[in-house]
Amino acid sequence: MLSIVVVILAIAVGGGIFALTLANKFDAYEKIDDPFPDEAGRPAKSDTGSQNILLLGSDTRGEIGDKELDNIKGDRSDSMMIVHIPGNREGIFVTSIMRDSWVPIPGRGSAKINAAMAYGGPKLAVQTVETLINARIDHVAVIDFDGFEGLTDALGGVTINNPIAFTATHGKQHFKQGEITLSGKDALSFVRERYSFKDGDYQRARNQQLYMKGVMNKLLSKDTLTNPGRVIESIDAISPFLKADSGMNAAYVAGLAPSLAGVRGEDVQFITAPTSGTGTSPDGQSIVRLDEVKMGQLATAFQTDKLADFFAANKK
Repeated sequence: MLSIVVVILAIAVGGGIFALTLANKFDAYEKIDDPFPDEAGRPAKSDTGSQNILLLGSDTRGEIGDKELDNIKGDRSDSMMIVHIPGNREGIFVTSIMRDSWVPIPGRGSAKINAAMAYGGPKLAVQTVETLINARIDHVAVIDFDGFEGLTDALGGVTINNPIAFTATHGKQHFKQGEITLSGKDALSFVRERYSFKDGDYQRARNQQLYMKGVMNKLLSKDTLTNPGRVIESIDAISPFLKADSGMNAAYVAGLAPSLAGVRGEDVQFITAPTSGTGTSPDGQSIVRLDEVKMGQLATAFQTDKLADFFAANKK
């Protein structure tokens, strides 16, 4: 979600929209101290100018500013997305990783990928993802899902095209099939639900992508970008639920601004890291198995800055 805010700020600054105010708002975010693994052994920085931002959705269920997320232990990440900004700045590519994906976690053996946050905080989560895609994570952000509620209400609701009608297990909100507009409370329920679906977390990941796409469309609409009050209110609503590395500051936003000025909602694409189905771990856990062949192709796409080609070939 912070990556979305980065894009919005960059576009707004690039367009000269109350740039100083937005930059100051951005620098008010809490920063994560040293969220990256030791430099030795990390993938090299991209030589194409591309960037990867790791977005971790925490299930702390409250304002993360009250918790030491710099070295968080015991909380698993409900969602994990890699936001790829290509060197040519032609679009943005977001890859969701299923929370139960069975992967090697450095120093811990194999486990569900969402355990990396619990074992070693953002630093181990970054190291795990870099090991998985063999590409460098340039920035990292953590958000508590409760931040979705305030952001959605600040935007006046988020409209999505819901593919499956369902009633949420918690809260009992009913979501009809077709175009619906989510309020803040409904958005929180929508992105967390998994028990109502035959394929559980698969649909949950798709719903999270739907919501993110809806937010992007709303934030990047002319009505929002030309409304300073709405942009600032949106940033204020989500900021208590965010932390990011110190490099994601006003200077970073200003550097991105010229190259992202033309990006709009339709230029942001989403995909889920390829899987080969579900299974059982050696210790009896229900897990998601990643497709090793396609994951190799995905890793190569990250390394060579050709995610556009991978998305085109694999997006359903």
